[in-house]
Amino acid sequence: MSTIADRLWPEDILLNVEVANKSELFAAIGWHMEREHAMPRERVVASLSQREKIGSTGLGEGVAIPHARVKELERIQVAYLRLKSPIPFDAPDGRPVSDVLVLLVPKEATEEHLRILADTSQMFADRRFRDRLHLCNHRLEVKRLLEEWSFPS
Repeated sequence: MSTIADRLWPEDILLNVEVANKSELFAAIGWHMEREHAMPRERVVASLSQREKIGSTGLGEGVAIPHARVKELERIQVAYLRLKSPIPFDAPDGRPVSDVLVLLVPKEATEEHLRILADTSQMFADRRFRDRLHLCNHRLEVKRLLEEWSFPS
């Protein structure tokens, strides 16, 4: 089973999100995390923005995995957002991003954080997985697809 599927709750799967740029995306993530998980919105936005200044978290192929350490966070928090319209993200291939997987981790990031990041990168590098993901029209379909994904042999 995918490690990311264990941490992604259906309420953290947002489809057809309307944002025009990274700043609006990070603000939308902050609002969501505050509303659903009582996380300080400003801290989430600041952490994601600060991490992005180090280098783009855009992977290419329309995918970004913004991730950051968040002070006082007790457990890894994950969200998936599919954007209604792709936005520029400084990805290596120059393509805009429409699939966004957010990974927020406690300040004392563990090896688990790095493993999840690596596993997620491999998952989204799989074209068949991305194609199937784009056919999902409901958050529970997305959740099920993540649960069914397995590493290519």
